[in-house]
Amino acid sequence: MAKTGKHVHVVGTGTIGEPLLGLLCTFRKELGLETISFNKKQALTYDRPKVKALIRRGAHLCADQEMIGEFEELGMKVTYGYEEALGLADVVIDCTPAGNKNKEENYARFEENTLGFVAQGSEFGFGKPYARGINDEALLRDKDNYVQVVSCNTHNLAVVIDTLALQDKDPANLVEGRFVLIRRASDISQDSKFAPAPQAGKHDDSEFGTHHARDAYHLFNTLGYELPIFSSAMKLNTQYMHAMWFNIRLREKITLPQVIARLRENQRIALTEKRSSNAIFSFGRDQGHFGRLLSQTVVSTPTLHVHGDHEIVGFTFTPQDGNSLLSSVAIAAWYLYPDDYVERLQPLRAYFFDEI
Repeated sequence: MAKTGKHVHVVGTGTIGEPLLGLLCTFRKELGLETISFNKKQALTYDRPKVKALIRRGAHLCADQEMIGEFEELGMKVTYGYEEALGLADVVIDCTPAGNKNKEENYARFEENTLGFVAQGSEFGFGKPYARGINDEALLRDKDNYVQVVSCNTHNLAVVIDTLALQDKDPANLVEGRFVLIRRASDISQDSKFAPAPQAGKHDDSEFGTHHARDAYHLFNTLGYELPIFSSAMKLNTQYMHAMWFNIRLREKITLPQVIARLRENQRIALTEKRSSNAIFSFGRDQGHFGRLLSQTVVSTPTLHVHGDHEIVGFTFTPQDGNSLLSSVAIAAWYLYPDDYVERLQPLRAYFFDEI
């Protein structure tokens, strides 16, 4: 089948893949997309309601050639074979934990006809780290064919650093940043990984503690910054939202009103008087797209404190995977329309909130 229009192919229909497909389909016209496709490996009646719902939204199901008959016997219409979909795609967004493996086994064969390949936060090393609004200026056309959208918690950590410490683009203003990522055990869509009690995480990285600070370091390093940051993590027995405690020490003096003003000025940050994840999650479920807030972080203003003129502490909440979804859509739009991708993203602002 000949390539026509702009074609985005999504690999995986889990906690990131399914809402990403929903966003792409909802804003297909605004983003300038002709075709949106996704692939499934197994034909299961368990997944049939989700697959049919995505097809009704305008996405096209793809499957391995030998599996097409099984899908259609179960009432799921297949538009393309998997190899055919990769051959037609201008952008491939991998939403699975096997992005690096897929890069070696599949994507390398399609580099000549594909503008870019995108993987999610767990796939460190897949390509240049990216978070919308943090390092767009580091993207290089015809060079960054592989991009890793950093994890939702890394988005949270990075936007707090960027907003509170790097307003003047001076990395020396950040004396030290320490972060504790308080992670939900699993998404509400997942039946596994239940945590019966809070679990403390290991410090697997001798320099950065956990991958959150490591990934944020490499994200800012694309801008030439070398930031002194360290993170810890723990898992709580909840399915609602991740939270983050932060302690940032600045070279410059700062006041609490200045902190709140900086946060308020960033359109990708939401402020809230709420201090519980269930209340914020409920707002996202009712007001978000597929229940997701696209803000990069939700800052709880009652928890903010400035200690000794230079030290900022507080708690934030990570909007599920909404910030990663925004960055995934943004990088796809950049590949397709590098000169006006920012304008094409503006309709998504309906799912950013100044206040929650």
